[in-house]
Amino acid sequence: MSDQLSQEVSGVSVQVSVLTPDTGNLKPQGEQTMRKKLVHRSIGVAMAVITLGFAVSAWSQDKPANNLEITHEKLKADKKLIVTKYMELTEAEAKNFWPVYEDYQKDLQKINERLLNMLQSYAAGYRDKSLTDEKAKQLLDEWIAIDNDDAKRRASYVPKVMKVLPPKKAARYLQIENEYRILLKYDLAVTVPLVQ
Repeated sequence: MSDQLSQEVSGVSVQVSVLTPDTGNLKPQGEQTMRKKLVHRSIGVAMAVITLGFAVSAWSQDKPANNLEITHEKLKADKKLIVTKYMELTEAEAKNFWPVYEDYQKDLQKINERLLNMLQSYAAGYRDKSLTDEKAKQLLDEWIAIDNDDAKRRASYVPKVMKVLPPKKAARYLQIENEYRILLKYDLAVTVPLVQ
């Protein structure tokens, strides 16, 4: 008989089972593994949206981005659900935390838009086989600038989060954000083709 762990994310029921090597029986995954799977699932959907966004914009310039906007809103809701579940905030902590969270997400969105613009520029050059050495250097410079600006942005939020949460909860939140960031970087690494 197998054990399953169920999780509801934005109306979608997810069931996960794990085969344990010692007994050969299926056992539920731990909370940390489940969180990572939920985060990775959200990032995977985000990468699909970005990848499909390239294809959609290349094929049809006159259609609105409503589907992408809807998917983006769903991803934001899924992330907030994950943060809500794992932060276990008191009412007082939540009152102070959520405005900081929203500011963090707005600033993160600016970085992600810059990254998306850079990737779209690269995709156009890659697709048309028109990527020059000069353009490759510009893209590389922008990539490094985005990484540096993102590091500064993240560092600037540490004292803001520490001001509204106890240190362990602040660390937990920043750890969740870091997991999202690392999984996004991983998905980009395996999705974006090497420069030709």
